[in-house]
Amino acid sequence: MARLTIRIDLASHGAIGPGKIRLLEVIGESGSISAAGRAMGMSSRRAWTLNDELNRSFRSPVVEIQLGGMRGGGAGLTDLGHDVIARYRAVERAAAKASALQLAALDAARAAAPTDQRGRGRGKTTTGPRSRSPLTPRRARR
Repeated sequence: MARLTIRIDLASHGAIGPGKIRLLEVIGESGSISAAGRAMGMSSRRAWTLNDELNRSFRSPVVEIQLGGMRGGGAGLTDLGHDVIARYRAVERAAAKASALQLAALDAARAAAPTDQRGRGRGKTTTGPRSRSPLTPRRARR
Protein backbone atom coordinates (compact mmCIF):
# COMPACT_ATOMS: atom_id res chain seq x y z
CA MET A 1 0.00 0.00 0.00
CA ALA A 2 1.33 3.42 -0.96
CA ARG A 3 1.74 5.86 1.87
CA LEU A 4 2.86 9.41 2.13
CA THR A 5 5.89 10.39 4.21
CA ILE A 6 6.35 14.05 5.07
CA ARG A 7 9.69 15.76 5.62
CA ILE A 8 9.67 19.45 6.43
CA ASP A 9 12.84 21.35 5.62
CA LEU A 10 13.11 24.27 8.02
CA ALA A 11 14.12 27.65 6.59
CA SER A 12 17.04 28.22 8.93
CA HIS A 13 18.61 24.78 9.03
CA GLY A 14 17.61 21.24 9.73
CA ALA A 15 14.55 19.21 8.90
CA ILE A 16 11.86 17.29 10.72
CA GLY A 17 10.34 14.08 9.51
CA PRO A 18 8.67 10.96 10.85
CA GLY A 19 11.78 9.69 12.67
CA LYS A 20 12.51 12.85 14.64
CA ILE A 21 8.84 13.36 15.44
CA ARG A 22 8.56 9.77 16.70
CA LEU A 23 11.70 10.31 18.79
CA LEU A 24 10.07 13.36 20.39
CA GLU A 25 6.93 11.34 21.12
CA VAL A 26 8.91 8.52 22.74
CA ILE A 27 10.99 10.99 24.78
CA GLY A 28 7.70 12.46 26.03
CA GLU A 29 6.43 8.97 26.95
CA SER A 30 9.62 7.61 28.52
CA GLY A 31 11.09 10.74 30.09
CA SER A 32 14.54 9.77 28.79
CA ILE A 33 16.47 10.43 25.58
CA SER A 34 18.55 7.26 25.92
CA ALA A 35 15.51 5.10 26.68
CA ALA A 36 13.69 6.60 23.69
CA GLY A 37 16.63 5.74 21.45
CA ARG A 38 16.70 2.15 22.74
CA ALA A 39 12.95 1.82 22.23
CA MET A 40 13.41 2.93 18.62
CA GLY A 41 16.36 0.61 18.00
CA MET A 42 19.02 3.29 17.76
CA SER A 43 22.09 3.98 19.80
CA SER A 44 21.96 6.35 22.72
CA ARG A 45 24.48 8.57 20.92
CA ARG A 46 22.27 8.78 17.83
CA ALA A 47 19.24 9.71 19.94
CA TRP A 48 21.21 12.46 21.70
CA THR A 49 22.55 13.76 18.38
CA LEU A 50 19.05 13.94 16.86
CA ASN A 51 17.77 15.64 20.00
CA ASP A 52 20.55 18.21 19.76
CA GLU A 53 19.69 18.84 16.07
CA LEU A 54 16.04 19.34 16.99
CA ASN A 55 16.87 21.75 19.82
CA ARG A 56 19.14 23.80 17.54
CA SER A 57 16.51 23.93 14.77
CA PHE A 58 14.13 26.11 16.79
CA ARG A 59 14.43 29.36 18.73
CA SER A 60 14.00 27.55 22.01
CA PRO A 61 14.49 23.88 22.98
CA VAL A 62 11.87 21.25 22.18
CA VAL A 63 13.32 18.88 24.80
CA GLU A 64 14.32 19.98 28.27
CA ILE A 65 17.01 17.97 30.04
CA GLN A 66 17.17 17.54 33.83
CA LEU A 67 20.67 16.55 34.90
CA GLY A 68 21.52 13.82 37.43
CA GLY A 69 20.47 14.08 41.01
CA MET A 70 18.88 11.45 43.21
CA ARG A 71 16.46 10.30 40.52
CA GLY A 72 19.14 10.13 37.82
CA GLY A 73 17.92 13.00 35.66
CA GLY A 74 15.68 12.72 32.64
CA ALA A 75 14.15 14.62 29.78
CA GLY A 76 10.78 16.04 28.93
CA LEU A 77 9.11 17.90 26.11
CA THR A 78 8.71 21.64 26.37
CA ASP A 79 5.50 23.37 25.29
CA LEU A 80 7.23 24.02 21.96
CA GLY A 81 8.06 20.30 21.67
CA HIS A 82 4.39 19.38 22.11
CA ASP A 83 3.45 22.09 19.60
CA VAL A 84 5.97 20.83 16.98
CA ILE A 85 4.55 17.31 17.25
CA ALA A 86 0.95 18.54 16.97
CA ARG A 87 1.69 20.75 13.96
CA TYR A 88 3.67 18.02 12.16
CA ARG A 89 0.85 15.49 12.71
CA ALA A 90 -1.69 18.07 11.44
CA VAL A 91 0.35 18.60 8.25
CA GLU A 92 0.64 14.82 7.87
CA ARG A 93 -3.16 14.33 8.20
CA ALA A 94 -3.93 17.16 5.75
CA ALA A 95 -1.45 15.85 3.18
CA ALA A 96 -2.77 12.27 3.51
CA LYS A 97 -6.33 13.49 3.01
CA ALA A 98 -5.37 15.65 0.00
CA SER A 99 -3.41 12.84 -1.66
CA ALA A 100 -5.71 9.87 -0.89
CA LEU A 101 -7.06 9.54 -4.46
CA GLN A 102 -3.60 9.77 -6.01
CA LEU A 103 -2.17 7.19 -3.59
CA ALA A 104 -5.07 4.84 -4.35
CA ALA A 105 -4.39 5.24 -8.08
CA LEU A 106 -0.73 4.40 -7.53
CA ASP A 107 -1.73 1.31 -5.56
CA ALA A 108 -4.08 0.21 -8.32
CA ALA A 109 -1.40 0.73 -10.98
CA ARG A 110 1.15 -1.19 -8.95
CA ALA A 111 -1.16 -4.12 -8.32
CA ALA A 112 -1.92 -4.43 -12.03
CA ALA A 113 1.73 -4.51 -13.18
CA PRO A 114 2.80 -7.90 -14.53
CA THR A 115 5.70 -9.60 -12.80
CA ASP A 116 8.21 -12.21 -13.86
CA GLN A 117 8.76 -15.46 -11.98
CA ARG A 118 11.06 -13.81 -9.44
CA GLY A 119 8.40 -11.27 -8.41
CA ARG A 120 10.13 -8.40 -10.15
CA GLY A 121 8.40 -5.84 -12.31
CA ARG A 122 8.47 -5.64 -16.07
CA GLY A 123 11.67 -6.36 -17.84
CA LYS A 124 13.18 -8.85 -20.22
CA THR A 125 11.59 -12.22 -19.84
CA THR A 126 13.72 -14.01 -22.40
CA THR A 127 15.28 -17.28 -21.45
CA GLY A 128 18.79 -18.33 -22.28
CA PRO A 129 22.11 -16.55 -21.85
CA ARG A 130 22.04 -12.89 -20.96
CA SER A 131 22.77 -10.59 -23.83
CA ARG A 132 25.75 -8.31 -23.48
CA SER A 133 25.81 -4.67 -24.40
CA PRO A 134 28.09 -4.03 -27.39
CA LEU A 135 29.86 -1.46 -25.21
CA THR A 136 30.77 -4.03 -22.55
CA PRO A 137 34.28 -5.40 -23.11
CA ARG A 138 34.63 -9.14 -23.40
CA ARG A 139 36.74 -10.97 -20.88
CA ALA A 140 40.13 -11.99 -22.22
CA ARG A 141 40.43 -15.71 -22.86
CA ARG A 142 43.40 -17.55 -21.43
